[in-house]
Amino acid sequence: MKILIAGAAGFIGSHLTDALLELGHEVIGVDNFITGRAVNIAHLADEPRFRLVEHNITTPLELSEAIDQVFHLASPASPVGYMRNPIETHLTNSIGTYNLLNFASQHQASFLFASTSEAYGDPEVHPQPETYFGNVNPVGPRSCYDESKRFGESITMEFVRNFDLNARIIRIFNTYGPRSDPNDGRVIPAFIMAALQDKPLTIFGDGKQTRSLCYVTDLVQGIIRAMNCDNTRGEVINLGNPDERSVLAIAETIIDNCGSQSRIDFMEARADDPYVRCPNIDKAIRLLDWSATTGIDDGFRATIDDLSAYVSTTSKQD
Repeated sequence: MKILIAGAAGFIGSHLTDALLELGHEVIGVDNFITGRAVNIAHLADEPRFRLVEHNITTPLELSEAIDQVFHLASPASPVGYMRNPIETHLTNSIGTYNLLNFASQHQASFLFASTSEAYGDPEVHPQPETYFGNVNPVGPRSCYDESKRFGESITMEFVRNFDLNARIIRIFNTYGPRSDPNDGRVIPAFIMAALQDKPLTIFGDGKQTRSLCYVTDLVQGIIRAMNCDNTRGEVINLGNPDERSVLAIAETIIDNCGSQSRIDFMEARADDPYVRCPNIDKAIRLLDWSATTGIDDGFRATIDDLSAYVSTTSKQD
């Protein structure tokens, strides 16, 4: 098949690109590099079945060749990324989603919209099932991401209902692994970068807040199954690992795995930061026969190795 991935230079998008190429598909990657990183796809420079189109999806995309599937992963996804680019985030998940939905319709292509667990906001239902409508502050500092993703979900479903588009929505929970942006502020790369340099790990809040961490290659397998399994048209599916841990426990585990001398500092909690986060994945198990399989120690080791190489490279440059 010929597959288009919007956001192909992103953390998850680049791993999805690799997985689809390994399955024998042709991939057209689209990215405007607001938060995507060229280094994530540099290894594909000589891959004949991969082509990069540098394009901002807020402008309609025109390609002459037929496309079979469209994966929409384009959007800043970390608090640092979307708070630095709030208007771009709004437009990418609204106008950009509309443009890609039209593109998929014109090509009669299957479509997947990558939404987020942030659609649940600071949840009052725990763990979060797909039937939960969420507790989101529509005007808060994170709303550029939360609400634009919710809009993207809504317009995707309008294309399913009104234009019979073969589309589905996934809600991605916390994901980590190699190719994480070391400077984007997400909890795992931030903790690992600090631990590798024996700097303090900063926890915003009391450390009792929870996250559920899914290794990136597990997530990618879930994404591919969501696109290709029967009976996912029009469905909303949580993808994540329900292995829920406190942020303090995560920090301590990373310090141990890094052999670090870092201490842990506590700072005031950030506005609208969810206190608990854990997916109910019953639907993914039932529809996709999918669940995460990578243990946290194995996943942390691979991520630490990747970021260690980054620290080593930047230290030599300094």
